[in-house]
Amino acid sequence: MIPRCLLVLSLLAATAWSQTAALVRLENSPRHHEWIAVDRGGRTVHAFVAYPEVAKRAMVVLVIHENRGLNDWARAVADRLAEAGYIAVAPDLLSGAAPGGGRTRDFPSADAAREALGKLDAAEVLADLNAVADHARRLPAADGRLAVAGFCWGGTQAWRVAAARPDLVQAHVFYGSPPAEAAAYAAIRCPVLGYYGGNDARINATIDQSAAAMRAAGKSFAPVIYEGAGHAFMRAGEEADAASPNHQALVAGWQRLLAALAAER
Repeated sequence: MIPRCLLVLSLLAATAWSQTAALVRLENSPRHHEWIAVDRGGRTVHAFVAYPEVAKRAMVVLVIHENRGLNDWARAVADRLAEAGYIAVAPDLLSGAAPGGGRTRDFPSADAAREALGKLDAAEVLADLNAVADHARRLPAADGRLAVAGFCWGGTQAWRVAAARPDLVQAHVFYGSPPAEAAAYAAIRCPVLGYYGGNDARINATIDQSAAAMRAAGKSFAPVIYEGAGHAFMRAGEEADAASPNHQALVAGWQRLLAALAAER
């Protein structure tokens, strides 16, 4: 049996590697990155923006982070989307929630950020997302089209954004919990693409219900299950010691996401 202290150290090392690899990508990226502050009725929502190197205006992809907040990994996802030709805007939904009114980077640990995120009001989160989305669509380099991609907790929010915004062209839900209300499904106007790990029974137990509700509402929902992958495979698949199914799901997930977005061009 592995001693508990060694197990904890190995987990911390894997997380650190993933974050370090993400930071290396960000620091070596040739693309323009910037932080913006979006005002929502006196509340400031900070967001990270990654711009593509393209000659024409581009579609915006709203990137919604996991329950760890807007960390380097989430920002690296935005950079990778920009690499593919999209303006990626990743709001920090913990803006103002950290000690001293800070954001994700101001929490002492990922656990502290996770705990604070669990206390956020759902309506306020959606209002923040809508404010950032509205701002992003008005960026001079944006072409007015908007898609969303959310991961884990952010996947749940991606469902909610899809139900709230008739202007959305696509919603990409990575292992997020769906809405419980039938009215939410009826309000969705864009295709919803779902991405799930085969070894994630907690979330996968919702897929059939979501599919049935979307069919009943006449909506498009296309879930894909990557066998052998666990929850959060898009992040876990990047780790140095990633299990093969997680890494394979990561590669396949990115291919599917980028192919779907490219179909809108």
